[in-house]
Amino acid sequence: MKTVSAQPDASRWKVRSRVLAAGVAALAVVAAGCSSSTSGSGGTTPVKGGTAVWAEQPAQQPTYIFPYVNSQNISNVNLFDLQYLMYRPLYWFGVGAKPTVNYPVSVAYPPTLSGRTVTIKLRNYMWSNGTPVSAKNVMFWLNMELAEPTNYGAYTGFPTNVSNLKVVSPTELQMTLNHPYSLTWFVYNDLSQVTPMPTAWDRTASGPSNCEAVVTDCKAVYNYLAGQAKNLSGYATSPIWGVVDGPWRLSAFNADGHITFVPNKAYTGPVKPKLAAFQEAPFTTDAAEYNVLRATAAGGQKIDFGYLPNQDAPPVSASQTVGTNPLPGYTLAPLYPWGINYYAMNFQSSISDHAAIFKQLYFRQVMAYLMDQTALIKGPLRGYGEPTVGPVAATPATSFLSAQGRQGEPYPYDPAKAKALLVAHGWTVVPNGTSTCADPAKCGAGITKGTALNFNFVYESGVGWVTTEMQQLQSSGSLVGIKLTLQPKPFADVISTAGGNCVVVKAPCNWDLANWGFGWSFSPDYLPTGDELFQCGAVANSGGYCDKNNDALINKTLYSSSLQYMYNWQDYLSPQMPVQYQPLGAFTLSEVVNNLKGVLPQSPTLSINPEDWYFVK
Repeated sequence: MKTVSAQPDASRWKVRSRVLAAGVAALAVVAAGCSSSTSGSGGTTPVKGGTAVWAEQPAQQPTYIFPYVNSQNISNVNLFDLQYLMYRPLYWFGVGAKPTVNYPVSVAYPPTLSGRTVTIKLRNYMWSNGTPVSAKNVMFWLNMELAEPTNYGAYTGFPTNVSNLKVVSPTELQMTLNHPYSLTWFVYNDLSQVTPMPTAWDRTASGPSNCEAVVTDCKAVYNYLAGQAKNLSGYATSPIWGVVDGPWRLSAFNADGHITFVPNKAYTGPVKPKLAAFQEAPFTTDAAEYNVLRATAAGGQKIDFGYLPNQDAPPVSASQTVGTNPLPGYTLAPLYPWGINYYAMNFQSSISDHAAIFKQLYFRQVMAYLMDQTALIKGPLRGYGEPTVGPVAATPATSFLSAQGRQGEPYPYDPAKAKALLVAHGWTVVPNGTSTCADPAKCGAGITKGTALNFNFVYESGVGWVTTEMQQLQSSGSLVGIKLTLQPKPFADVISTAGGNCVVVKAPCNWDLANWGFGWSFSPDYLPTGDELFQCGAVANSGGYCDKNNDALINKTLYSSSLQYMYNWQDYLSPQMPVQYQPLGAFTLSEVVNNLKGVLPQSPTLSINPEDWYFVK
């Protein structure tokens, strides 16, 4: 989600960075000289070197290199497909197919907690200019957040929720928690955001500065670095961006998306690149990418790691998790993101009595009964989807999901139950017409007699399964007299309408329902505790849902690592329907050439690790 818009917390939807463009010719094809891989079954003998080519999502090329990224530029594309390859975050997330912290490949050792004092010790990582990754480099980031919180697109309030920030030694720093937070929550949702920055970046156009130690120096440093980040043509040759601590560095960068990485020979991390180069190749449509992918499979142009468009995917039978692969020489591997999918219902709508209607639990149940997740997964998603069951993701399977959540949707598709609820609560139901409130005492507080169930519904255009979903929901609604006026708009327009809590961000509240195609990605804040999404007044709480009991249950998940608190919270909130759950489609139907190894399993965080990849013969 979590992708870009003008809203202050638009970062929360950057996972939907794979918006499907249509009708435009493909960009220039993959760069020449990439002959290391051919289609085929692949052997077993590792080959050192070679160039792996990875297909970017349609019209979604990286465009911003500075890790302290603002809300206009934060996206999974910029984070995972560019920045993290070169500039490692303090803690890495993704262990195989699990969205959990991976300490062995992280820059820092697991933090320790004594009372409320957190101690962080760094491993032996080096910058490519020969200087060590130090505690001061971590303070550089933290001081930047203290000075420029509004210019970090994933800002969570950290580090204002700690005190006594101090460097203890070149490899150690400490801080004191202002509340008795769970160390798990603190690592997953606060420390997960930190990316150490080299002293070589601590400068302005006039020369060296001291943001590492002096917060007031950081504004000028930020302005300088953000200015340098606007010069895309200079990324590969910049003395600033050339200082890296990750396994890769840029050798070529084009704003159209043609990007080449080569190994950082000074990398001191545990997994050194085996490839000679890693290339990213741009496409404007999934159809254009598929044309090149099929040519690769037939021995033509090369993509080693691409994707199969949903519309070209053979359906998955009930006994399978993956359908028959139409591409010989490739392995088909669906990738599901660590997140939940939903559409927003505006509890603060300024239109008629609509906010009062949405605040009625029975009406939220009605709308849930009209959403046929199973049919959508079998139909337009062709089997490559999983149901959303509540505020915690069911896919991939983790210990974070409660036993109740594992049982499935709280209100599975049942139009008859939807009709019965409306009748029981005082509505005159008019199938294929417009139902109205006949008994305000039963309809609920704030709903006047004669109020009609007639709502506007803005949704993301250009994504086939989403369009089908909206049409099916409109049809189901008509069965009980709910009129949904569908308003397809480009993704950016949907987010600009409903990308944040309209009251909090002081935006117009004149919308009812909004579907941007993907609800929320748990990255780079990986623990699904709900504080950013569902607490009263949270910026990313798009519908403005507010329940003080829910807030209290969420707070317990922040202060204790006990999973029981997370189970208690989600089991309470899931049937309350703060949002309307919809299927989580596969982020991509990945196609990996069979002689490229180390790629699978893919990380649900959507990060990529080409340093793990190697060819075989």
